[in-house]
This record gives sequence, C-alpha cells and structure tokens, in this order.
Amino acid sequence: MPELPEVETTRRGLLPLVGHKISNVQIRNSSLRWPINPNIKRFLADKIILSVERRAKYLFLNFDNGALIIHLGMSGRMQITPQNEELKKHDHVIFEFAGVKKMLRYHDPRRFGSIHWHKDNINTHFLIQSLGPEPLSNDFNQEYLYKRLRNKKQCIKNSIMDSRLVVGVGNIYASEALFLSKICPQKSSSKLTKRDVHELVESIKIVINDAIQKGGSSLNDFAAVDGKLGYFQQEHRVYGRENLPCYRCQEPIKKILLGQRSSFFCKRCQK
Repeated sequence: MPELPEVETTRRGLLPLVGHKISNVQIRNSSLRWPINPNIKRFLADKIILSVERRAKYLFLNFDNGALIIHLGMSGRMQITPQNEELKKHDHVIFEFAGVKKMLRYHDPRRFGSIHWHKDNINTHFLIQSLGPEPLSNDFNQEYLYKRLRNKKQCIKNSIMDSRLVVGVGNIYASEALFLSKICPQKSSSKLTKRDVHELVESIKIVINDAIQKGGSSLNDFAAVDGKLGYFQQEHRVYGRENLPCYRCQEPIKKILLGQRSSFFCKRCQK
C-alpha cells in the first residue's frame, strides 16, 4: 500500500499539471472503494488545477469550485502519459488537458482507492476531519505524543500506525522508526518514558523524511508519476529482512504479527 512518502512523491510528480485546464474526464470504471460521483465530469469541465496538496495519504487537486480528494488504496497510481499511449485494463479514470499532449490516469488494479469531489472546506470531509498531525510538522512533538500515549495499553507499533494519533506512519515506516529508536514494537504504549518518546518522534521524522527524499519504497505496485521506482527499500533496516542479520548486532531479524500486520524487529537491540 502506498504510504505517506509514496503519496508525497506522487504529489510532487503532479505539480507540473498546476495551471493546466481540464478538457475532458473519462470515467471508465466508477466502482472504486466508493462509487465515483458521475458529475465530476461536469464539475471539472474547463477548470484549471490551482494546486496539488497532500494530507496524510490523501491527494488534493484544487480548483476554484472545489477539490478532488484522491486516495491510492492498496495498488493505486497516478500516471502522466502521452495522449496517444494505449490505455491499460486498470486505467479507471482519465483526465485530459487543453493544449497539452499528455493525460493523467488513475490506475488501480485492486480498486480499493477512492476519488471524491468536495466543494467545502477540505477539513470537513469525513475522510479528513479526524486525522492527527503530520509527522513532519511541529505539532507532532514529544509533549504531544507522550500525552497521547500515557493511558494507551495497546502496543506502541499499533499506536503510531493510528492515523488519529499521527498520520502516514504505515507498516514499513513504523517498523523502521521503532528500530532506529531501539523500541520493541510489542511494548505497551503507556510504558514509554519521555526519553523513549523523544527518540521515537525524532526517529519517525528521520525515517519519513529520508523515505520522501528517496522517492518512497517501491514494493509490489508503487511507481512515481513518471514511472520511476523509489529506492528507500534498499535502506530498510528491518522491514522484510526476517532471519537476516541485524545491521547493529548480527542477531537474526524476527517477524511477528501485530494487528494482523507483519512486524520486523531485532529482539536484542529493541527493548
């Protein structure tokens, strides 16, 4: 599943479309996680993309009459392609532009992503309104996280993957940040000391920022808008490295299931 670094990589790849006018929208398959509003064609006719933003794992294409909220789901991709390139089976939505010989395609084999139209304040949308702070923002800090974790009995890995607590720390980056901060993913959230929390906040920021700079992790379906693959997966310290030696102590990396998600850690380094 594309996580925050992959979605941010996609946002940056879409920036060249800002200022371009949409001439046509083809909805080839409206059956995504939620059905696509068929009126999107009418709403976007002759409208100019004013900006491209991101909140958590959601992309916003902003227009003067509203915004498209796009989630890539499990396997979604946004692709800018030549206008005459043959359409693929899972190219579900096509955006065409006036005076530009390129098109934007929403490609999603599993159809678990979504495209919503929202004309009011974006923060009032049901998908956005309960989200926690961005991990790279000043609002996500030691004081905030320590206060939120004090009474949580669930394991710390599940806590930091909760988008109501902090957004965008998906499975890969939670495992990597916990390794960097030397915290066991099974540790009870309420047992973390202030020092633990400080290390964890800093580690999350380092991992997320580093992943963005490297174009995210290209596992399974993800590629950037221009088709290029990310390469942060080459720097994974624990994720996907079951039974391989820890880079710190040579202990074999362990894999367990937490909240039905695979978790990777070093039992010697992470306490």
